[in-house]
Amino acid sequence: MSNFKSLVSGVGNLNKTKKYYDDWSKNYDATLKLWNYQAPKKSIKFLKETTNFKPKNILDLACGTGLFGAELKKIYPKSHIYGSDISKKSLKISLEKKIYTKLQIKNFEELHHYKIKFNLISLIGSMTYCKNFDKLFANINKNLKEKGLVLFTHRIDLWEKQDFLSILKKHQKLLKITKISRPLHYLPMNKDFKNKIKIKIVLLQKY
Repeated sequence: MSNFKSLVSGVGNLNKTKKYYDDWSKNYDATLKLWNYQAPKKSIKFLKETTNFKPKNILDLACGTGLFGAELKKIYPKSHIYGSDISKKSLKISLEKKIYTKLQIKNFEELHHYKIKFNLISLIGSMTYCKNFDKLFANINKNLKEKGLVLFTHRIDLWEKQDFLSILKKHQKLLKITKISRPLHYLPMNKDFKNKIKIKIVLLQKY
């Protein structure tokens, strides 16, 4: 990890992103702790305050080293949590934490093939890398149970640039907007993010 500014611009294409997070995997948790990475804990708090459901099956997209999976396990200890990520080395660390029922190497935009459908699908801290929102939300919908929830974070700078609210409204026939958080700190101790780049947390529900 040498160029932290690349996180602001999204690192690069899929192969560059994969290598970036493979190389970073051993120090990832420690680095984000130093940066006071708040998305996992704030996303869980947001979910608990918004709904009281108890999901049987959860799919944690772009799960990385399992930081959000660990938070899920705390409040849903009996849930079956599945995870996927493009970084093989990050998944190896997740596996050691014994959080997930099953892990697979996969880009979060791609269709995930499971025999089950999920009550909750999460994507925490990775919407930055989405290239095709239509494909992402269509694939999420296919893997989500009726009345199932989608929980994700997105950077406000990109939200505004992409007119992201319009993107969400475009998909409301499948996934209705349940709640959107106020702007929240993301990486307050990172010199490039600090107070300049914040996030919103979004909860959608399948009809």
